[in-house]
Amino acid sequence: MNQKPTQQDVERNIEFEFVRATENAALNSIHWMGRGNKEAADAAACDAIYGVFDFVDISGEVVIGEGIKDNAPGIFLGDKLGTWKPGSPKFDIALDPIDGTSNISKGLPNSISVLSAAWVPDDKKCCMVNIPSFYVEKIAYGRDVAEAISKNDLAPIRLDAPFYRTLVIAATALKKRISDLVVVVLDRPRNQSYIDTIRKEGASLRLISDGDIAAAVAPSLHDSGVDLYAGIGGAPEGILTATALKALGGEIQLRMWPRDDAERSELLNTVSESDINRIYYRDDLVSGESALFCATGISDSALLPGVKLVGNTAVTHSILMRARSKTVRYIRAVHNLSQKTIHLRSSAGEKRI
Repeated sequence: MNQKPTQQDVERNIEFEFVRATENAALNSIHWMGRGNKEAADAAACDAIYGVFDFVDISGEVVIGEGIKDNAPGIFLGDKLGTWKPGSPKFDIALDPIDGTSNISKGLPNSISVLSAAWVPDDKKCCMVNIPSFYVEKIAYGRDVAEAISKNDLAPIRLDAPFYRTLVIAATALKKRISDLVVVVLDRPRNQSYIDTIRKEGASLRLISDGDIAAAVAPSLHDSGVDLYAGIGGAPEGILTATALKALGGEIQLRMWPRDDAERSELLNTVSESDINRIYYRDDLVSGESALFCATGISDSALLPGVKLVGNTAVTHSILMRARSKTVRYIRAVHNLSQKTIHLRSSAGEKRI
């Protein structure tokens, strides 16, 4: 008698297809590195991701992605991924074909292709929360800090508390001096208050120009050299980070950050004032036990090395995490460019890299 596949079976069957998607996105976009055309790089990554999922038997819906369609390339909110064959498992999907498009266009570090998914049981409508604001305030920290707080060994970190308190709590949890903390912040004028506090308290500041998913995941990796991520950045990136942290045991807090009164008024057409002021935690953003996260480096970042072109080969570095088993895999793949092809939706066929 055939039994219906379990959540664990479903995830095991398809998890490497997600890695294939981000690998192909990285390989198809790497040739745009430093060429000053972020739209072309993004289009190449999207084309490759679509090409993989055209053959994957899932019913995947993009619930965290780019917004209103315009002339720019992208995989958008509400788009369908997978074959959608009858009976195929349903997944919520969050993705950023290139997190750090400005970086890749300028030939800078810190660009990755990233994708996450959560299996949606038959009795649930969705498993990921779509935050409607363009920007959110965020703090991300690793397992050691999160566990110290959950055991009541330390006062909780609060996004709405003065940021210097977060530095004190993190330093205490990690048994470090504040001057030894490494804090990553997105280099934007809107984050000046975070930058000023870090410098005043004597912590070590690392500013990044773009690509805050890798930076926000980094505090939960034991060898990243990053202790905290803080600042105001994109809302979709926050949910992608939350998916990874479900596997790594880290925590993220975020809250909507309307850019002006006009955006606040627009948000109030769909959410309440209390929703705007609410602080969301990791498990609020991605509910249930199911969460897959994968990313492939395009240029070097705190999360992953970028694509390396060596002779007639391309070397990619990816990470694959599964929340249910807490498994984290690092995947180094060597691609023979004389044989390697990737399927692109645009041409409905195989393309040499």
